[in-house]
Amino acid sequence: MPLKDPKIESSNALNIDSVTDWILTLQKESGDIPWHTDGKTDPWDLVESIMGLNVGKRFNASYQAFEWLKTIQNPDGSWYSSYIDGKPKDQTCETHMAAYISVGLFHTWLINKDTSFLRYMWPTMEKGIDYAISLQAKGGEVHWAKSPEGIVDPMSLLTGSSSIFLSLKCAIAVANILGKKRTLWETSFENLGKSIRKNPHKYNVSKSRFSMYWFYPILSGAITGENANRRIEKYWSKYVIEGQGVRCVSDQPWVTIAETSELVLALNGMGSVEKAKIVFSWIQDRIYDDKTYWCGYTYPDMVIWPEEKISWTNAVVLMAMDALFSLTPASGLLNHSSWNGFIYTDLVN
Repeated sequence: MPLKDPKIESSNALNIDSVTDWILTLQKESGDIPWHTDGKTDPWDLVESIMGLNVGKRFNASYQAFEWLKTIQNPDGSWYSSYIDGKPKDQTCETHMAAYISVGLFHTWLINKDTSFLRYMWPTMEKGIDYAISLQAKGGEVHWAKSPEGIVDPMSLLTGSSSIFLSLKCAIAVANILGKKRTLWETSFENLGKSIRKNPHKYNVSKSRFSMYWFYPILSGAITGENANRRIEKYWSKYVIEGQGVRCVSDQPWVTIAETSELVLALNGMGSVEKAKIVFSWIQDRIYDDKTYWCGYTYPDMVIWPEEKISWTNAVVLMAMDALFSLTPASGLLNHSSWNGFIYTDLVN
């Protein structure tokens, strides 16, 4: 795996305030944070934006976004796949979108230790997790969604199930903080991890053209150690353009800043810190004049596409920066070494 010289030495390469302040310009009075101006909102990416705001210590804005999620949650614990101005656009109810709020809540708590807010949000998180695992198959994989008509789609996605694995891990940590016991969550977590590691044939292989299919099992901590190293090495050239970043899909010359930053998080999480810093260095000049990041660009012609500035793309850059340079107490959230069974080691140290 060839890696060229890094051009980033410290967190000074990123103006955190410029990015978080720009995300705040998108936030509506309701707390909603759409993808971009006049864009849609989906619950998963909204949580990603929340975590970006957390890195910049914008907790009031984070809490407003959580409150919006609490307000619009469906009675069964799900959320719709997308909203425009608070109104449902796509009424599919995806499992990974229901569960991901736990990651945002645990991330928030790691930074500000506001246990009262965790307690306030617990019913919302609990319903979201219960919805996700209600669609778990006997083999451990989680079906991806219910249709607007309430019909379960039996397809399971490796990226989505990996996200749910991380969500369960964080949900169990939140339960531990609040002195609660959720044995069913722990069993679901164990079975899902085994499924991801041992039964990849259970997942829709047609999605393997997406780079997230490659690194999300590692980013989530479902695949660790030497197995993670082998997976990264085996498919590196399929998804990575050397010196540029990560392709969104393997068969298109489109580098995306979000996927590149998520690979940074995965590499850093598995302990490949220097590789992570090198990859992160590749995207440090992919910025607009206001120091916010592009969504993506084509290579080698270097055409920015799409032109919209994306909230969650900029948020995950902040998360990658935090992971590399320990800007907040949540910097180790995705580090495999930070976890001990169901207990995040920071909770018992």
